[in-house]
Amino acid sequence: MDFNDWVGRSETQHDTITPAPLRALAATLDRDDSDALVPPLWHWLYFLPMHRHSELGEDGHAKRGGFLPPVPLPRRMWAGGRLQWHAPLKAGDAVTRTSTIASVQHKSGRSGELVFVVVRHEVANQRGLALTEEHDIVYREAPRAGDPQPAPTAAPKDALWQRRIVPDPVLLFRYSALTFNGHRIHYDHPYVTQVEGYPGLVVHGPLIATLLVDLLRRERPDARLAKFSFRAVRPIFDTAPFFVCGQPEGNTVQLWAQDADGHLCMQATAELS
Repeated sequence: MDFNDWVGRSETQHDTITPAPLRALAATLDRDDSDALVPPLWHWLYFLPMHRHSELGEDGHAKRGGFLPPVPLPRRMWAGGRLQWHAPLKAGDAVTRTSTIASVQHKSGRSGELVFVVVRHEVANQRGLALTEEHDIVYREAPRAGDPQPAPTAAPKDALWQRRIVPDPVLLFRYSALTFNGHRIHYDHPYVTQVEGYPGLVVHGPLIATLLVDLLRRERPDARLAKFSFRAVRPIFDTAPFFVCGQPEGNTVQLWAQDADGHLCMQATAELS
């Protein structure tokens, strides 16, 4: 699987920061935000994939090909990312996102074939560059009977902040709808358990990252986020509540999500300006 020809490919999309999606996500997260500014990570409500229904695969994702390389591995996940804010985005802004494939790496491991794709996004408005983001995508094989399971990592135990989240199907459906995410693992229980083999609905990685930043915003409402990096470690399902946690260290905040058994599921670092 050599997709080096895809490195350097780019595409540009245009959108407008309309206030309705901001109000809808605020309601979904039980917040009372003004819709004048775009809170950190809420730009994921824009530049949404608008594939026609006939262009979708069985899993609800778009069929392979197009801008991203046509990796033939069946499982695709948003594994993490790194973001840096340069200026605020505001409701009413006309925005442009230029996306470039920064790297494609093929690896083989104990869990089978893996392909890692890094996409770099630059988001600008009429005032100039507002945000740069590197988005990590991982493609992997479907699990096979007898495959070794990675040992879970214990989450840190020194959280100063902690909030309990109940990932009920309504929360997952609303976030899927807001981000126009048709991936069936987030809302179709028979599909995710009988076809994908998961124990329950999968909580969106971007939603978990958004809830980590939301915890920071609740604890430090006046703080301004300059940089944020996150990495998915273990999936979270709708079978039990989970916790978003934080530990401030000066202008840096360590953030993480852990499941009901205390296993680390997402790790993140926020840098404040």
